[in-house]
Amino acid sequence: MTSSVPRLVIAAPSSGSGKTTVATGLMAAFAARGLAVSPHKVGPDYIDPGYHALATGRVGRNLDAYLCGTGLIAPLFLHGSRGCDIAVVEGVMGLFDGAAGEGELASTAQVAKLLRAPVVLVVDASSQSRSVAALVHGFTTWDPEVRVAGVILNKVGSERHEVLLREALESVGVPVFGVLRRVPQVDTPSRHLGLVPVAERGAAAVEAVAAMGSQVADSCDLEGLLALARGAGALSGAAFDVAGAVVSSPPPPLPVPTPGAAAPGPPLRPGGPRPQAPDGLKGGADGLGKVRVAVAGGAAFTFSYAEHSELLAAAGAEVVVFDPLRDEGLPEGTRGLVIGGGFPEVYAAELSANEPLRKAVAEFALGGAPVAAECAGLLYLCRELDGRPMCGVLDATARMSERLTLGYRDAVAVSDSVLAGAGTRMRGHEFHRTVVEPGAGAAPAWGVRAPERRVEGFVQQGVHASYLHTHWAAEPGVARRFVERCRTS
Repeated sequence: MTSSVPRLVIAAPSSGSGKTTVATGLMAAFAARGLAVSPHKVGPDYIDPGYHALATGRVGRNLDAYLCGTGLIAPLFLHGSRGCDIAVVEGVMGLFDGAAGEGELASTAQVAKLLRAPVVLVVDASSQSRSVAALVHGFTTWDPEVRVAGVILNKVGSERHEVLLREALESVGVPVFGVLRRVPQVDTPSRHLGLVPVAERGAAAVEAVAAMGSQVADSCDLEGLLALARGAGALSGAAFDVAGAVVSSPPPPLPVPTPGAAAPGPPLRPGGPRPQAPDGLKGGADGLGKVRVAVAGGAAFTFSYAEHSELLAAAGAEVVVFDPLRDEGLPEGTRGLVIGGGFPEVYAAELSANEPLRKAVAEFALGGAPVAAECAGLLYLCRELDGRPMCGVLDATARMSERLTLGYRDAVAVSDSVLAGAGTRMRGHEFHRTVVEPGAGAAPAWGVRAPERRVEGFVQQGVHASYLHTHWAAEPGVARRFVERCRTS
């Protein structure tokens, strides 16, 4: 099976060059022309996809070769871009930067090669003129398998500056698809973990994305970029099949063993294309009725990969989003709870003030119901966060820290839980400026194998709480196991 979705990868020599402004602006500009635009982000970042979704009206999706493996990049891309006129992929860091010590793994360059997509390099030209030619020449020749097909010059100071830059780039034969001047209104505010998420900015985010789209439309050759995208060629293989992935995942044991019980062997990882779901499949992976799974949302909990809810639904869940800042109880009929990442430290006072919900979550979790919590969810389940009472499910405290914890992790499940059997290997990502004490419970969630060996997280009753962000498309059995536990708890 082949697909020829027109596509572009927007990359840069380094972080801070303007990738998000250009990529989001391109998405908005193409969408304003009536095109169905599929937005993608290389790497684990949750924040940029929110701006992408605002620009396109479609959910932003991540392409992370470390979390999901190289074999899932094209299928996940095809899944997200199905039915679209063009796909725009925003890169991560510098073009050739990836997982530390892993070569090209998880780099923008690797994803571009896996997608057979042309790369447009966004260059911050604010402090250079003729030297831009040497910079671009290096990036176009470093890896002959990466097709750097053109540049967009960002932060250009004047018409004279633009002339000097264009003259220099003529010598290396790389076309200039756009020139963006410094425009303050397209700036987006940042804080301790990067850009402020869309959900927290409201109308200001809408205005910023509109400004990005207008600037790109006025400053870039949209027809030339569209023609470049249409020349990307065909991609072979099938799109990621959410229902098929759940069906083909190893069936979870019923009931899930309690921590400390004998651990089953690691689940098999089926290779090759995912089979389609059987025609008679209704409800979940076993043809049973749906169970309600509440997923935390709102401004405090904005970090989630789109495929997680899709996999939960395919496994038989009715996914219902609630807002811990506003809702005083869990949705009626909730059988399972997912609390993903976000910024509870920013909203600690408001979360603490919602005492009815804190008590409802505590009763739900301490009653043995399935709860999956990542990073922000972990903090919310602690006794307190920065001295303010939280849910008290975990006998631990959380606080802000000056130290940034950031990076990919290779981990193995230490304890049987609602998400994975002991021995299950998964890759994850940490990104926070907080500390939980103690860092692990009597039954830890994960044994981190790299970059350093340690245990972290908590497994108790039906709760799995950890700092580790994982991508369930890499292990669809996680969603199936969680939903099955919801049925039997």
